[in-house]
Amino acid sequence: MEAIAEAKSEIAADLGAAAQARSERRVQALQIVQFKLDKLEQHLKTSSRLLNDLRTLRRLLLDERPEPTTATSDQDSAE
Repeated sequence: MEAIAEAKSEIAADLGAAAQARSERRVQALQIVQFKLDKLEQHLKTSSRLLNDLRTLRRLLLDERPEPTTATSDQDSAE
């Protein structure tokens, strides 16, 4: 995600320079790059959520969740 943010800031700077140079074709190309980076970022976020959901489901199905520890059981064992 950090790489995408970095690329987006570089493209924004390039877009400003291309707009000042009045290079229509370059501006259009950079706008497409911006759009594609936005889509990539959305897909990565969605994929990350899906992966987390799958991990949670796997833990539930395989009963891999650790037993929650309570403060009272920790205090009892310390005595």
